[in-house]
This record gives sequence, C-alpha cells and structure tokens, in this order.
Amino acid sequence: MNIYVGNLSYEITEDELRQAFAANGEVGAVNVVTDRYTGRPRGFAFVEMPQDEQARQAIQKLNGTALKGRNITVNEARPRESRPPRRDGGGGGGGGGRGRGGDRW
Repeated sequence: MNIYVGNLSYEITEDELRQAFAANGEVGAVNVVTDRYTGRPRGFAFVEMPQDEQARQAIQKLNGTALKGRNITVNEARPRESRPPRRDGGGGGGGGGRGRGGDRW
C-alpha cells in the first residue's frame, strides 16, 4: 500500500521516516518529495508498505502524532490525477512606447 505522509518537518530524512513506519511492519520504499529547483523538502512524503494490514495499522497509529516537532497527517495515498499537458509560452508583454504622458520631444 502506498501511504501519504503530510505536514512533515523540512528536516526529516528518509531514514527517520522509515524508522517511524518500521515499528508497524515491513517498509518498502520511502520518498521524501523535494522541490525540483531548490532540492529542499516540500513537507510531504510517500511510504510504501507491502502488507496492507500493516500499512493500515501504521496509518491508524501514526496519523496525528508528533514527528520532529510537527503533528503529521498519514493516510492512504490516492492515485495521481491526470492533468492536461502544460502549455509553454505566453505571459504578458510590455507593449509599445507611446501611451504614457505625451510627447517626449
């Protein structure tokens, strides 16, 4: 089961998150989501637990508990919604030079 973990401290590491969930069973992958430009954590993560019953137990036990000074949100991750493709381009423009206060010469 894929588990969403939100409201994380920006200092949390994947190892610390793995340890918190491992108390409830086997943990597969742990992915702390980071900003693609700065590389800094964005405050949420995904944890995979192969055994659904252990995952449900972890969700029940960890949701609302404090981890590194913040009360975390833990629930089953929803599938990612498909979004329309991004369109590059556009975005304002300056415009011409004459409309601001009369003749220059």
